[in-house]
Parts: sequence; structure tokens; C-alpha cells
Amino acid sequence: MKLIAEQPYIKVEREMTSISQNYVEDDRRLYLYHDRILSKHHEFPIEQVWDMSYRPVDGKGGLLYLHTSKGVHVYTVKESPDEFIEAFKKLKKSS
Repeated sequence: MKLIAEQPYIKVEREMTSISQNYVEDDRRLYLYHDRILSKHHEFPIEQVWDMSYRPVDGKGGLLYLHTSKGVHVYTVKESPDEFIEAFKKLKKSS
């Protein structure tokens, strides 16, 4: 299946040791195909994704929301996902 769009996102994980606490950013990507959206650990059939929205946070990226039939999934992004959202909306409109 041909890739339509991709969106980088990060997952922040906390690492604890006996003497410190560190936060580690894991760079990941969302992939939009004609029939699904893929993340590192999830696959969303396109017919189960109702909408996407974005909320900027303090000028340092923001939160991308995938509204699905199974609930809302939130992804932390460092850059605006406007192109990704627009590609999704065009795909849904043409379906």
C-alpha cells in the first residue's frame, strides 16, 4: 500500500535509577495509508478513525488527537501536523 503522509511524534519515557530520574524522548512516526494509520504499537483501520485535531502547547509543538471508534489517542508532536491532518481529511472525503 502506498504511503500518503507521515507525521513525527515523540514518546517521553521516564527512567528511574536508585539515585536519579531521567526523561528520555523516543522519536516515532505516524503513517497514513489509504486503509489505515500506523504508529509504533497501534494500527487504526481508516474507517474507525473519525477525525483528527491538534492543540498547540506553549509554542513548543503540541498534541495530535486521533478520534477513533475505540477512544481518543493522543500523540505529542514537536511540529504542526497540519499537512498530515489535511491529507487524512482529503482521504476521508474521497472515501
